Amino acid sequence: MDLTAAFIGSGNMGGAVIRAAARAVEPCKIIITDYEPEKAKALSGELGCLWSPDNLEAARRAKFVVLCVKPQVLPGVLAPLVPILREAEQSGERKVLVSIAAGITIEKLRSITGSGTQPIVRIMPNTPALIGKGLMILTSDGSASEKEMEELEEMVRACGEVTRLEESLFDQATVVASCSPAYAYMFIEALVKAGEILGLDAETALFYAAQSMLGSAAMVLETKKSPKELCDMVCSPGGSTIAGVEVLREKGLYELIYKAANASYKRNIELGKLS
Repeated sequence: MDLTAAFIGSGNMGGAVIRAAARAVEPCKIIITDYEPEKAKALSGELGCLWSPDNLEAARRAKFVVLCVKPQVLPGVLAPLVPILREAEQSGERKVLVSIAAGITIEKLRSITGSGTQPIVRIMPNTPALIGKGLMILTSDGSASEKEMEELEEMVRACGEVTRLEESLFDQATVVASCSPAYAYMFIEALVKAGEILGLDAETALFYAAQSMLGSAAMVLETKKSPKELCDMVCSPGGSTIAGVEVLREKGLYELIYKAANASYKRNIELGKLS
């Protein structure tokens, strides 16, 4: 073992985590693989990391083995790595298995590795991690030491905020933290279209809508006031804002968002069962 991390898979989410890691760890201590070798080769060239066409070689050389693959393919990717994990465990070598796959529980990962003591951590980034403005959630079952958890947190900190959560709430948190950017982008897109219909050009409407959402989110985090409280601050009685807010309430915005979140949550559970 001569490397810090092996990243198996380099898609959008995997790529975001790899970029963060390459800012925290010497890039030459990171190795990347992908089922499309040219993708791993290109990213490694950009960041100064190593790359390999062989998942087994990558896993054998690194302390953290990070599976950045979709839930549906994870079992097929992990199974060939099991002998390497077992060999490390038997020799007393600490090799930590990390997964970003939605819905795949630590218990399920253990059923594949066949080990009750293998250090395993689940992480869940969101797409704003691509620009260092994201959120990274970590969970483990105690198999990873505090030092290993801290080392992993430091490695992914450039993604944005890093937090830990118990696994029983991980799938729910995935909805609120990782699915929600898509909902937010749709809301911004809808505002832009409304702005265009009302006479703004698309570029101006996009800037105004995105900047307003950015500022609104910052208000929630920095003032510590509830979203309802902040909404009420904008809504003067008889004013233009309350007129629009009343339409959103009448049309069931809250119920619609809950239904979307619940659908995403159910899909997380399904993905765990499909693997």
